[in-house]
Amino acid sequence: MSDISLIRVTDVEYLENYTMRLEFSDGVQKQIDFYPLLNGKLFEPLKDENNFIQFGLNHWTIEWANGADLAPEFLYNL
Repeated sequence: MSDISLIRVTDVEYLENYTMRLEFSDGVQKQIDFYPLLNGKLFEPLKDENNFIQFGLNHWTIEWANGADLAPEFLYNL
């Protein structure tokens, strides 16, 4: 088993309905429905799809324009 503490998101593609395809640094790809994860003060604004689609990759994970992000290890384990 690889050490996922060093895992990072290397590619992301928005598909539809809050679902994205993520690729990780070990080559694993996952399709994730983010809508159930959009809870709390920082993530609630992302329930507006216009806000949700404003994302990019920083050096280790996906990050939204409002500064919200999720740890790559968390995403990998979904």
